[in-house]
Amino acid sequence: MNLTAVLMPAAEGGYVAMNPETGTTSQGESIDEAIANLAEATALYLEEFPLAVAGKPLITTFDIAEHA
Repeated sequence: MNLTAVLMPAAEGGYVAMNPETGTTSQGESIDEAIANLAEATALYLEEFPLAVAGKPLITTFDIAEHA
């Protein structure tokens, strides 16, 4: 099963990883570790709550005005 991982740098170091299809999150010291931990967390989640496939998420960015 091919799922999506969204990674962001964590304030304390390392990375936070989130899977938008299930809402599972995890973290790791490196990108590889964060993805591996997310894969494990998501697999455990899917054992309990099978995924009803509704299509792939659309990942994009957007801009907001900066306040002075």
